Amino acid sequence: MQTEAAHGSWTSPVGAALAAANDGRPAHLATVGDEVWWTAPRPTEGGRRTLVRRRADGTEETLLPPPWNVRNRVLEYGGRPWAAVERPAGGPLLVFCHFPDQRLYLHEPDAEPGTAPRPLTPVSGVGGGLRWTDPVFLPGRDEVWCVLEEFTGPAPTDVRRVLVAVPLDGSAAEDRTAVRELSDGRHRFVTGPRVSPDGRRAVWLGWDHPRMPWDGTEAVLADITADGTLKDARTVAGGPRESVPQADWDAAGRLLLASDRTGWWNLYRAEVAPDGTLAPLQALCPREEEFAGPLWQTGLTWFQALETGPVAVLHGRGDAVLGILDPDTGTLVDAPGPWTVWSSTLAVHGTRVLGVAAGPDRHHEIVELDTRTGRTRVVGSPHTDPVDPAYYPDPVTRTFTGPGGREIHAHVHPPRNPDFTGPAGALPPYVIRAHGGPTGHSALALDLETAYFTSRGIGVADVNYGGSTGYGRAYRERLRGQWGVVDVEDCAAVATALAAEGTADPARLAIRGGSAGGWTSAASLVRTDVYACGTIVYPVLDLTGFAGETHDFESRYLDGLVGPLDEVPELYAERSPITHVERITAPFLLLQGLDDVICPPAQAERLLSRVAGRGVPHAYLAFPGEGHGFRRADTMIRALEAELALYARVFGFDRPDVPELELRG
Repeated sequence: MQTEAAHGSWTSPVGAALAAANDGRPAHLATVGDEVWWTAPRPTEGGRRTLVRRRADGTEETLLPPPWNVRNRVLEYGGRPWAAVERPAGGPLLVFCHFPDQRLYLHEPDAEPGTAPRPLTPVSGVGGGLRWTDPVFLPGRDEVWCVLEEFTGPAPTDVRRVLVAVPLDGSAAEDRTAVRELSDGRHRFVTGPRVSPDGRRAVWLGWDHPRMPWDGTEAVLADITADGTLKDARTVAGGPRESVPQADWDAAGRLLLASDRTGWWNLYRAEVAPDGTLAPLQALCPREEEFAGPLWQTGLTWFQALETGPVAVLHGRGDAVLGILDPDTGTLVDAPGPWTVWSSTLAVHGTRVLGVAAGPDRHHEIVELDTRTGRTRVVGSPHTDPVDPAYYPDPVTRTFTGPGGREIHAHVHPPRNPDFTGPAGALPPYVIRAHGGPTGHSALALDLETAYFTSRGIGVADVNYGGSTGYGRAYRERLRGQWGVVDVEDCAAVATALAAEGTADPARLAIRGGSAGGWTSAASLVRTDVYACGTIVYPVLDLTGFAGETHDFESRYLDGLVGPLDEVPELYAERSPITHVERITAPFLLLQGLDDVICPPAQAERLLSRVAGRGVPHAYLAFPGEGHGFRRADTMIRALEAELALYARVFGFDRPDVPELELRG
């Protein structure tokens, strides 16, 4: 029997602490000999990331105890923070970046107990310091190659990036000059090198302002000399209007890369002649699907070649799944199993492919596919149900119609709780969620933050508005010059459609988002009257200020999203929520990390100063020690409960189990 109760008031075992403890996913997966290693979140340990090792016998161990935090700040979003190599004796050798000081460290996990990691790189007091990402060991060389991000002054844009070789003997631990520079600095942004099987060549990616990597990148090929330098670097693919998000090699030494030259990120291959000449690129599986995604971090992988010839690929429209591609015939066979979305990290070893996969009813876990047998199994971070799955949402992927008849993709999560039902004839409130990016994607994977609301009787709709990835270049370029217009319209179109069809209560709709989604939330409260309230999380609010306050990576992002500031300054003012606070009439909750350098607290503080005294109920929670994206369990608990308290206050249901949210006018 189900108890009839107001939507939003239902009791649920999915608490905020449970959602926080299950936040995050495995990442940066690789094999080390016969072992599998990955980084894993630890929300209850101050939000650090550790390194997990799965031995060949199936046992798991945490390689680095607190306070070690395996994460870097390159591009501020980080990148691949570790590499390891198997040695004939003495066990594996590990190099990793430690988040608090951003130094590279060398560690021997199988050394005598108590052996601590040793620093390989120095600390710099200039600007944001020295940062390292995407390391790779080179056979026969006592050094690790990686990307160095080096600040040359105090401003966020006083920075250079270059490929470097870091000696493993520790000689550079206090001496920056002991780090050898490898690349010529032709690009402002670079990814780590990928070395050919014979060790003779390296390929990497580069791009420059004002382009973002999904706008246009170049694949650069260079020869590796006997003394370990790079020569004859030349662009072999990509350009201002062609995005190449990954380039690597197959076992035969042929170049593999993903490119959107046709409007879709597809996979290509080319022979490299002995003299380094590259043959024309050959499309391996031309489809109107994505075989790659946006390069928000260095070291992301959407394909990996097996030694036996096939290529493991992530592909699809919307969410990506794992497939095995025969590059000679174009035959593509998907991996079996319940996983419907795979993260952009893959590893191969022999005939095995390993990745991080999830589904609507399961968290992200480490999955192995044996290409000989076609069988899949979970080998790490296994999903377990902390509560009865009947409390999980049962989502539906839908396509809505927006202005001008354009398609809008969304995942709709209706309320679901086996113990409760809403009053007869009553419609549930709905939260419309806008993902970050905005060049990003909301995937259909189990998220206990979503279940936190749906199991209490509040529906959730995740909108992949125009500008989202997963649907081709034309779809993501709908947002070009239209940020604050198309995203707002698409979210409103989904909200009003849910209300018109009788799925959602039209009087109890909320908008919610973080980062670029926070921008869309704030802009929606300014530009529409669809929503009764909003939750705005570490947002962009002032475009003119953002252009000069944010980090280097996104400092010219607005050139494409809005237009160059010096050409359309009026658009920057007209689009910014901060210049139209008089239009905000709905209550809102503003959540901000005080250490955020991407969307600095100054953005939130300016909005608060302008809205003060205008009679708009609002609350502001600021979290010391948090940056762009909350990582600490206590922060996530407070933020989630505050969001629920806002909806309880505005939508008119009782929630005595969460702290009351004080709203000021």
